Amino acid sequence: MAIAISQEAFDAMVRENMEDLDMDPDEALADAVDALTLQGADLSGIIKRVPGEAAAAEVSPVMRVLDELKASASGRSEDDLDKLASLLDELRELCAGEGLENAAVAVRNGAVEALIGLCASAGIKQERLLASGLKALSSLLRDVGSTEKFRHGEGPQVVMGILKGGSESSDILEGGFRVVAAASAGNEVVKECFMDLKVDELILQIMVEKSNSNVQSLYDAIRVLLTPDDNRVVASQVYGYSRRFAEIGIAEVLVSALREKVAPSSLPSACAALKAIAVNDEICRSISENGGIDVLLHCIDEASEQKNKVIARSCCSLLSKLAGSDANKATIIQRGGFDKLLKLTSRFSEDPPVIQEVMSMVTILTLRSPENAARAIGAGYGTLAIQAMQKFVSSAQTQKQACLMIRNLVVRNPENRTILLNDGAEKLIRKAKVMHGSCKDAATSALRDLGVDNYNA
Repeated sequence: MAIAISQEAFDAMVRENMEDLDMDPDEALADAVDALTLQGADLSGIIKRVPGEAAAAEVSPVMRVLDELKASASGRSEDDLDKLASLLDELRELCAGEGLENAAVAVRNGAVEALIGLCASAGIKQERLLASGLKALSSLLRDVGSTEKFRHGEGPQVVMGILKGGSESSDILEGGFRVVAAASAGNEVVKECFMDLKVDELILQIMVEKSNSNVQSLYDAIRVLLTPDDNRVVASQVYGYSRRFAEIGIAEVLVSALREKVAPSSLPSACAALKAIAVNDEICRSISENGGIDVLLHCIDEASEQKNKVIARSCCSLLSKLAGSDANKATIIQRGGFDKLLKLTSRFSEDPPVIQEVMSMVTILTLRSPENAARAIGAGYGTLAIQAMQKFVSSAQTQKQACLMIRNLVVRNPENRTILLNDGAEKLIRKAKVMHGSCKDAATSALRDLGVDNYNA
């Protein structure tokens, strides 16, 4: 565990290097950084400057913005509010994306608590200010330390209050659910806080309002709330949360949104949200019964026509999850799933990730089903596996997925073994086994079920 150190302690060490060890300023600063790093100190958010030579605001643009925010926070005229919103937008730009160190500086200097307070005191009618404040706050929540500050500052309660009062504003909803997603990522306790505050019921209420169907961060929030990503927790509660989301009807509303309302830019996020809810056979069957498989196959057709590989991969990934239910496998095949997926691979013949998703889908559809394996060979999936292994030799994941699919195509279908062996499957699988360590187990299983000699060699 990293050793915590304050800005004051860091500055004192630099000063001591200069005064007691007679180092020049640059040497004193570099020595302090090196020594503390070797000791395992956490220097994130520490402003690395020579004390007395420059103010923190001169060294760090984040400190300048924070100082200006503090100076402007008391004003409530229209000009003051515009200035505050602009400063918040600047803070977000500094801390978002690659601005991890800027975010750490802001968090260390009280920005999380300040922004919670600003958002709590702003009126719902101050839409631009609230939206900017929420988006800036989401850019600061990058690790457990920052999300714990958010929790201790009653951030979940404040944000839920804003979302309930500002549900007519898409900007406020976008900013608010960004915060829900960022604060919940990697923090099981924050997820629990939001669930205790009935965020699932709020999400359902907002989703049934047609005008709010394209708030992408809402879908991201669902996915994060239902992802067990806190390494500190042995047994996550998110499986139960997924069932709660399904029980109150969010899966059904998501299917409806995919069918009618989701913008193409938000569709991958909506698919990921529905995939996070589909945690058991009952939920997967329910999604199918509400038309989910038909919707996804239609989206796959459209992605194929428009050559949109992001949507194609998202839909295939969700369809694979739903195919975990044996009842859904039959539905996918009856709806022409094999033909639609093969058409997709022809459209994206140079894109390994899409081909991997399709092969993964076929692997699931043919699991413990000799009838489906026979249909798959007849549709051309044996040829797809051979061609993918020939074309993408350096792609370990493609080679592995092809081996897994071949294994399922032949394990209960002796007649398929001859077809694939005649097409050169053994040589390709052995080559993959040698080239890619991650393929070893899948390749060995494929060779064994193809019935070849020395499959362990």
